[in-house]
Amino acid sequence: MSTKLALLGALVGAASLAAAAQGGHFSAWAPAQKIDEIAGNSSELNTPFLDGCPIQSPDGRSLYMASDRPGGRGGLDIWVAHRQSKNAPFGAPVNLPAPINGPSADFCPTPVRGGLFFVSRRATSESCGLGDMYFASYHRTRGWGEPVHLGCEPNGPNSNLDEQGPSLVRARGRILLYFSRSVPVPPGTTAVPGDIYVSRLGWDGFGSATPVAELNDPVASDIQPNVRRDGLEIVFSSNRAGGIGGQDIWVSTRSSIYRPWSAPVNLGPNINTGAGETRPSFSRDASTLLFGRAPGPEGSSDIYVTTRDHVRGGDDDDDDDD
Repeated sequence: MSTKLALLGALVGAASLAAAAQGGHFSAWAPAQKIDEIAGNSSELNTPFLDGCPIQSPDGRSLYMASDRPGGRGGLDIWVAHRQSKNAPFGAPVNLPAPINGPSADFCPTPVRGGLFFVSRRATSESCGLGDMYFASYHRTRGWGEPVHLGCEPNGPNSNLDEQGPSLVRARGRILLYFSRSVPVPPGTTAVPGDIYVSRLGWDGFGSATPVAELNDPVASDIQPNVRRDGLEIVFSSNRAGGIGGQDIWVSTRSSIYRPWSAPVNLGPNINTGAGETRPSFSRDASTLLFGRAPGPEGSSDIYVTTRDHVRGGDDDDDDDD
């Protein structure tokens, strides 16, 4: 069996357990706080080193992150902290073993049921260039499988540029992968802008990606998207005009996955600051938002969390999500 067919089987199996409906309305986001300052949480969730790219597992009992703290296998590794239930505190993070982490940078983890998307700068015969997206399956007894490269354009979403922030969505029979990609530097500038892209899963894996035009600012860095599991709300990091400072977190919504996204809106001072806010991610029920802030009080980047309430409608907790 080819690696693409193996990937397809794993993803279709995981996505078949997903609920497409979520809906509902939400209150405003509460003021964000450092995740290690929440009562009971481990003080090791943030360190004097780089801690970012936070995201919860679908069941809410694991917190994945990227960190260059001591004890890793490479300069930037993927770590995970666990808790006994969705309302319990998180313990200290542990380093994921090989073949997830290696000597190269491994980051932007995105757990789904049955596996993990992530970005790696590992040099292999399949590499397209800079940071590429991979998927690794997970089995309770066998552990982590060998990561599968998602393929290079035109036969996959990876390119010779830098991909970041994969976010998987299944809605109305579609399985979509949102992510960001660095783009060529405009003449006379030094900043490296990024754009948001989407790729659809086909019978032979994810196809070539297309930019999401209504979310991308032509002169800004629009990066690290995360989509609510019904596909109707997206958050991402951007330094576009109208922000509070540096990279801010912005949000966009739509009434249907067949409709274009609304004009992005800045999430405001409860979340954004004069520092840089990066890689936001929703919890499964979209009531919790995790993100990184750089520089942070403890180190070059720290993890923050904010919450909101369901006002009406809500999530069906009787099924499993990817």
